Amino acid sequence: MFHDKASIRVEAGRGGDGGLSFRREKHVPKGGPDGGDGGCGGDVVVSADASLRDLSGLRGVKVVRAKRGGNGTGKKRHGADGAPVGLRVPVGTQLTGADGVVVADLATPGSRFVAARGGAGGRGNARFATPTRQTPRFAETGLPGEEADLVLQLKLVVDAALAGLPNAGKSSLLWRISNAKPKVAEYPFTTIEPVLGTVEGLEGRQLTVADVPGLIEGASDGVGLGHEFLAHLERAQLLVHVLDVSEGDVETRFRTIGRELALYGAGLAERRQLVVLNKIDLVGGTAPPFELDDDRIVGVVATSCATGAGIEELVRSLFEHCPVAPPDRPADELPEFLEYRPRARRGPSFRILLTDRGYRVVGTVPPPEELEEALRRVGVKRGMEVEIDGETLEWA
Repeated sequence: MFHDKASIRVEAGRGGDGGLSFRREKHVPKGGPDGGDGGCGGDVVVSADASLRDLSGLRGVKVVRAKRGGNGTGKKRHGADGAPVGLRVPVGTQLTGADGVVVADLATPGSRFVAARGGAGGRGNARFATPTRQTPRFAETGLPGEEADLVLQLKLVVDAALAGLPNAGKSSLLWRISNAKPKVAEYPFTTIEPVLGTVEGLEGRQLTVADVPGLIEGASDGVGLGHEFLAHLERAQLLVHVLDVSEGDVETRFRTIGRELALYGAGLAERRQLVVLNKIDLVGGTAPPFELDDDRIVGVVATSCATGAGIEELVRSLFEHCPVAPPDRPADELPEFLEYRPRARRGPSFRILLTDRGYRVVGTVPPPEELEEALRRVGVKRGMEVEIDGETLEWA
């Protein structure tokens, strides 16, 4: 089954704690502080993989977590950085934050971005030694990693997409011109998910064509199957508008789909269209006149999947109107986001220091619920001392 949507939570790794250690060697009974820094937490990185076709690999995946950084130790040894987690998605995947705003668009193979950055490691007590404070008995705990809830939606990146009313013969056309084997039947909504096919041309050139479920009036408002799959038309260089000539009044049905494309937006109303007058075998082998004056129409081809009439002309037209390289995007259309940087779970208004008896909270003390959660995350245990605003409490 084709999966074009997924919801996940990404959690970067927490930074490791700084080391609280003093040099203790033979003949050096009271050496100075030598605690190393903690390692940084691992990032969550999302990348576009051209070998993937949909988001089915994320079925059942609810949370993606990176590893935390290692703790610093004595002899000023730093903790290891946490291992990052790589999340592979198909080319054309958009990521949306909890507020519904698109935060990343992986429209090209190999594109990647950091969905959540790992927390910084805490500084070891060796970092706090000064001429007046030669034996600091505290070190920093690591900061938490960034977290975010994301919705992933795939918008197919194809050369051409077949659009039209249900039962117009789109699946049969794709079967005729490509290597795809879509389900074909004489009833509406045979296609209930996008199907991709590769069309072979001269000199080894290939085109990727998508068959999208049929649209009906009101599709842009969620009627029928169209609303869910209109997004897959957005990235197509060319729309192949398939019309069933046996039903008559092809111009009215052309306008019906045109209205839905305009209501949906995303530039579909201005997209170039190749009109295919299909099923001419049912009207005596000759297509009815189609004289609609529309600047978007780059050509009109009459076809019959039953007899094969017009199929070669359709393939030639596809290669003619789909450029070898997609046109460059204007500068004003480039996304403003190059990297998604969600907020950390808590702000830097306070830090938790590791002491030889427990923990010390410095900075602006947060509300009790937030402070309790922060202390639990750094590993506070029953009986430990927690110093807050000069007051020492025992954790219970």
